[in-house]
Amino acid sequence: MNRKRILALAFAVLMVLALAACGTKNNDKMGDMSGNGSAMTGEPKTAEEALALHKELLERENALLSENTELWEKVFVEADKGMAMIEDGKNYGDFLLDTVEAAKEQFTDKEYEWLKESATEISNIENKLTELEEKYPEIMQKSMDDDMSMPAGSDTSNPPDDGSMQKFPAFEGKDLDGNTVKSDELFSGNAVTVVNFWFTTCNPCVGELSKLDALNKELAEKGGALIGVNTFTLDGDEAAISEAKDVLAKKGAAYQNVYFDSDGEAGKFTTNIFAYPTTYVVDRSGNIVGEPIVGAITEKKQAETLQKLIEQVLAADMG
Repeated sequence: MNRKRILALAFAVLMVLALAACGTKNNDKMGDMSGNGSAMTGEPKTAEEALALHKELLERENALLSENTELWEKVFVEADKGMAMIEDGKNYGDFLLDTVEAAKEQFTDKEYEWLKESATEISNIENKLTELEEKYPEIMQKSMDDDMSMPAGSDTSNPPDDGSMQKFPAFEGKDLDGNTVKSDELFSGNAVTVVNFWFTTCNPCVGELSKLDALNKELAEKGGALIGVNTFTLDGDEAAISEAKDVLAKKGAAYQNVYFDSDGEAGKFTTNIFAYPTTYVVDRSGNIVGEPIVGAITEKKQAETLQKLIEQVLAADMG
């Protein structure tokens, strides 16, 4: 698998404001940041044990990336603006370690130690995941196949507040098969649209693809849709498109994925996303509803939040 990753480090005021509430809440945990514990280690003896370990490692990585949002945000705010190349042989944890080191003067000793420990653990997790996937290639498709936890009856009593809504940036791009996709037609044609940002070598991203496909089928029955935006495919990178299509096919994900120019409104918006996967809920008018959902929807909290926002938009659309 090609492990080269290109991630944007710029973090605009837009995202600072959008995640401020979530970040402040998470930052209150600073007193309990030590002693997070590590994911299960040990050498599996069977494919079943390897699958169980793979799942646990993915869950742990996703949990680390979802903790202390304001602190992670600070890392990217202080990092060099622009694009950072993650060279072959390195993984996402190594990228995070480099970023933390570059901005270490901006953190308290406690913050720095937590970030360094978390990034190191993510690096170790990524290495172990790669090792498991090479030894047991079948687990790549089987991992994270438990049913997604979605509440049967979500609270839809609070409609979206139009006065505080932010528009999803307009774009005219293509899907991975070369078909033209215009944002205004896309959003106006759906009662609700879920937009998931991911990249090909992000394990939590790949781990939720099959669940996103199942969600897309549920949304289709309600007049909605889910689309993916693989950040590697921006500007129509042919190699990245081919690789993304291969990963989607292996995970059985048939929902539409789109790309657009990196220098357009939506492209610039994408480069301001600091954690993956990140998911947005958009109404028929193109408004972003609620806060962005950071982390995979295979996590219960993220799944419940997403479902609540979906039901909220559907109820408003019917009203």
